[in-house]
Amino acid sequence: MSLIDNINETKVFLEEKGLIAPEFGLILGSGLGELAEEVENAIVLDYGDIPNWGQSTVVGHAGKLVYGDLAGRKVLALQGRFHFYEGNPMEVVTFPVRVMKALGCHSVIVTNAAGGIGYGPGTLMLISDHINMTGTNPLIGENLDDFGPRFPDMSDAYTKAYREKAHDVAGKLGVTLEEGVYLGCSGPTYETPAEIRAFKTLGADAVGMSTVPEVIIAAHSGMKVLGISAITNFAAGFQAELNHEEVVEVTQRIKGEFKHLIKSILTEL
Repeated sequence: MSLIDNINETKVFLEEKGLIAPEFGLILGSGLGELAEEVENAIVLDYGDIPNWGQSTVVGHAGKLVYGDLAGRKVLALQGRFHFYEGNPMEVVTFPVRVMKALGCHSVIVTNAAGGIGYGPGTLMLISDHINMTGTNPLIGENLDDFGPRFPDMSDAYTKAYREKAHDVAGKLGVTLEEGVYLGCSGPTYETPAEIRAFKTLGADAVGMSTVPEVIIAAHSGMKVLGISAITNFAAGFQAELNHEEVVEVTQRIKGEFKHLIKSILTEL
C-alpha cells in the first residue's frame, strides 16, 4: 500500500478504538513520557497493536499511544518516539505526525532530551528554530498534496504565538524557560567536540537526535508547533564524558517542573 493508504488505514483503526478528534499531539522524549500517565479518561494502545506503526527500542521510551483529556484538551500522546538511528526510514519516524494530522490535531507539542551548547543540565529550553544536520529530509520523495505543498515554508515552523504564550505561562509559574536553536543530528553517536564547536559557530544552543523530522512534517501539514528541550547534559567538549544514563537521571530530576509547565501551557493555548 502507499503511504497515504497506510495513514488512512491507521486513522480508521484508531477512530474505531475511540480516538476521536484530538486537538493536540504530544511527542514525549527520553524520560519525559510520564506526562502521558496524567491523561484522564485515557485510551492506551501498545505500539505493537497499531497497524503500520513503528516500534520504540530506546530506554526511557515506553512505546504506548495515550489518548484522552489533559489540562482541558483532547490530546494524543506518544510515550516514546521513533528515531532515524534505530534503522527506521524517515517515513516511519514521522508517521505518527501524519496520523495526528489525519485524526484532526491542529497542533503538536514536541519534547526531547538534548545536549547543551548554550545552556547547562537541568535547563528547559523553548525551541525557537532548528538546524537540520540529519543528512536527509522526511519530505524527500513523492509529495502528499493532501497534507501540504511540495516546497513548504519553514520560516515559522515553531509557532511564534505559542512561544510567546509559553513564556507568559512560565513567568506566572516562576519557571525559568530559556529559548534557543535546536540542532538535530542522526545519531546514535554523541557528537565529537569538534562538531560541537562547529555547531556553536552555526548558532546552535542545543543538540539532539530527534525532533527535526517530526517538526518538518508538522510544518508541511500546516500544524502549529511548540517545542521544548530538556537540557540533560553539556554537549561533547564541555564535560568529561557523555552517557544515556545521565540523560535519564536529569530528566527524572526536572520532570515535575516540566510536566507542570506543559499542562499549564496547554490550558492557555
